[in-house]
Amino acid sequence: MSRALPRPRKRFGQHFLTDRHYLARIVAAIDAKRGDAIVEIGPGTGILTAELAARVDCLHAIEIDRDLARALEGRFPNVVVHAADALEFDFAQLPGSLRVVGNLPYNVSSPILFRMVEIAPRLRDCIFMLQREVVERMVATPATSDYGRLSVMLQYRFAMALQLRVPAGAFTPPPKVESAVVRMVPLGADRPIAGDEALFARIVASAFSQRRKTLRNAVRSIASEEAFARASIDPSRRGETLSVKEFVALADAVI
Repeated sequence: MSRALPRPRKRFGQHFLTDRHYLARIVAAIDAKRGDAIVEIGPGTGILTAELAARVDCLHAIEIDRDLARALEGRFPNVVVHAADALEFDFAQLPGSLRVVGNLPYNVSSPILFRMVEIAPRLRDCIFMLQREVVERMVATPATSDYGRLSVMLQYRFAMALQLRVPAGAFTPPPKVESAVVRMVPLGADRPIAGDEALFARIVASAFSQRRKTLRNAVRSIASEEAFARASIDPSRRGETLSVKEFVALADAVI
């Protein structure tokens, strides 16, 4: 007998995946192995949880909705349920080389992504379903309309690829937008690393605060003409044309 879906709560941005075809494709994208250390954010009704629990020795699930968390407790002997907010959860209590997966609520997707940036050294990869437009911004390349602060800040730490698109009809209730699944893999030590990451973040934020401004005007209070010269970057360019490596070079030239 199928379980009745709980009433979605707007304050948690809940849309429950119910389409088995897309569930199978997401499970294939995750490709869980028995010994993987997997944590699922927002398991909801447990539709993905059940598939993962059948494939791994132990699964951790973080659910902010305490009613849903209680409903999951005891359903799967190898699933540890944490009734908690993923933004505040201490991931250090879990094994290293984590694989973090989940259908992220649209209203907190960006904060959770930046939370993954914070714990990137503990991660093996992340596979998330998010609003399609957000995923397209995440994987965007320089000089495209989708390329922005989110693109740079995430690509500074992760290699990312769009895995599949998921229509609104795959959820109950259907959201007003389409979704997509993205895979994020932490970059190695050979990636460009800013000498001052807080300064790097300030420059990126300023460069995209007004996209039509040239870099000279957008980061006037941070980078001098001499800094642009040291970084070999034309200050008449716009921020959306710079690669992550170039943003790092500009930040290092300011120090």
